[in-house]
Amino acid sequence: MLRQLKFGRYSNFFYYLCNGNVRTDVCYYPLYNKEKVMSKTKVLFIAQEMMPYMPTNELSKVCRELPQNIQERGHEIRVFMPKYGTINERRNQLHEVKRLSGMNLIIDDTDHPLIIKVASIQSARMQVYFTDNDDYFQRNIGMEIDEANREDNDERSIFFVRSVMETVKNFGWAPDIIHCHGWLSSLAPLYIKKSYADDPCFRSSKVVVSLYENNFTRPFDKRFAEKIIFRNITPSDIPFTTGDEIDFITLNKLAIDYADGVAIGNENVDPALIDYAKEKGKLFLPYTSDENRTDAYEQFYDQVWNNNQ
Repeated sequence: MLRQLKFGRYSNFFYYLCNGNVRTDVCYYPLYNKEKVMSKTKVLFIAQEMMPYMPTNELSKVCRELPQNIQERGHEIRVFMPKYGTINERRNQLHEVKRLSGMNLIIDDTDHPLIIKVASIQSARMQVYFTDNDDYFQRNIGMEIDEANREDNDERSIFFVRSVMETVKNFGWAPDIIHCHGWLSSLAPLYIKKSYADDPCFRSSKVVVSLYENNFTRPFDKRFAEKIIFRNITPSDIPFTTGDEIDFITLNKLAIDYADGVAIGNENVDPALIDYAKEKGKLFLPYTSDENRTDAYEQFYDQVWNNNQ
């Protein structure tokens, strides 16, 4: 059944299957809307880390402030980050969302249960969703650990990105812009453009990747090319093979390959990544300071959305 849904002064065409009532288990998304601007746009933030849950750096600071500022301008947002073992659940008032938990994600032929938790930043009137799993994020609870150089970071990145995709599907929420922050989210563009390309929640989504200097020095497992194969992804879609060393630059180049737009998250991003994004002809946003960041990203979202519509 084809219906027109209206929101304020704007109207978009959506389709959904129903029996006269709006369904909550399917996604609603625009069929055509070439002139869409940043009015009530839905933005999904996939954040490697975020204040106040992780130590302060430019990445965690941007992921704390930008979603709030975008929301305050009237846009709808969702924010996801991993539930690292060092995050104190009681202090930060996290609680499990049972209706979103319980799914198993298969990675390298092993089932990994997904638990979704949520917390609120009251001062920002903003909720943050956490993807949790005992195998990947709960070891060494309460200890100071080097999250960037764990031996299982290849599988952690797979689990994190796929858990966000599956949870957003369970929301029945179709983001217009998906904004990825940090190398742990680097697989999101590949999965969105390949594995979830035909899913109603993601088929119209545009992906923005913000690059940061936050690095890891321990290369991923040499079977990484095998492990990331998932629905509709073939070896020809991946610019490396089993046995190749996957370092920080290689992983970020994969993100750039499938992104619709690339932004520079801080001033010390590796020049090789900047050159690569420009060589690929990606829409590009240079580094912007705190006072101009929200304006710059809001305009960039418009540019990315309207490109090739």
